[in-house]
Amino acid sequence: MTQKTEKLLSVLKGHRVFIQTHNYPDPDAISSAYGLQQFLLNFGINALICYKGNIAKASTTKMLEKFGITIFDLDIFTEMTEDDMVITVDAQPGIANITETKGTVAGCIDHHPTTVPYECQFKDIIICGSCATIIADYFFKNDIVPSTNIATSLMYGLKMDTENLTRGVTELDAKIYYQLFPFSDQETLKTLTNQQMEFSELDSYIKAISSVKIYDGIGFSYINKEVSDGLIASIGDFILKLTEVEFAIAYCKKGDGLKFSVRSEIYYLDAGTITQNALDGIGTGGGHSTMAGGYMPFKNIENADFDLEEEITNRFINAVYFCRMINDALADPFADLKTTP
Repeated sequence: MTQKTEKLLSVLKGHRVFIQTHNYPDPDAISSAYGLQQFLLNFGINALICYKGNIAKASTTKMLEKFGITIFDLDIFTEMTEDDMVITVDAQPGIANITETKGTVAGCIDHHPTTVPYECQFKDIIICGSCATIIADYFFKNDIVPSTNIATSLMYGLKMDTENLTRGVTELDAKIYYQLFPFSDQETLKTLTNQQMEFSELDSYIKAISSVKIYDGIGFSYINKEVSDGLIASIGDFILKLTEVEFAIAYCKKGDGLKFSVRSEIYYLDAGTITQNALDGIGTGGGHSTMAGGYMPFKNIENADFDLEEEITNRFINAVYFCRMINDALADPFADLKTTP
């Protein structure tokens, strides 16, 4: 047993345990929570997986059915107390996309950079392509062979969050992919990977891509209605595929605010940092250099006197331009001193 595992178990033993994903969980969040749940069973610890929001995507629902994963809405745990231990996966406490509970956040396992300071007894933050990668590594480091369901679900989470190993991939992701491969069901992976959109979403998808606006390499799409997280992420990915775009922002209504999906293909245009800066004062955001997300509650701008779409556009353009300016200055520190003869 690794020291990391010993520490995790010492924090959880003797308590009721909940594994909490971010709100509106995606395949990486669900596979990570499921993998951790099954990992803990090897040491006699039972844990319930909980979330807030809904499971909006058909492929994610099929994932739950295929692997026999049971997850619960947080609203049913009205009796949760401070003696209950909560482990967050694929998200960190204090950010906008994870709901606060009455339990004690005893641990956090995530692959995103930390943006909001917080305290908990067990932290495992590794910057890599997917949270599923971190959970899968627990099995291999402790010489535990994952079942077909566990291996396949973790591999699916890894594939989805890295867009088939083409986005934000690290050496650890590649290693884990190789280790999971012989234990996973490739036919199931193929089916789940191909079925990413419902027919009912097609109209929203068409309207979103037909209304894309591009400003100096920055692509925007605003859907003035609530759609699934999977669809808004797909729109962001689509915009980035345009040859004229190097940075993409797709956003839509979500609950009482706006949900953002941000993508970058330029190393110095850090999607997480830009999203955080663009939403500063009106919302929260963050993530990786290539992909990020954000949320802006409408209550934060209820007294504001501006056109919302124009304000969002200007905020992101300014944040991107600032990064470009910094990159240009680092490339030529004497640029401002030069004059044209």
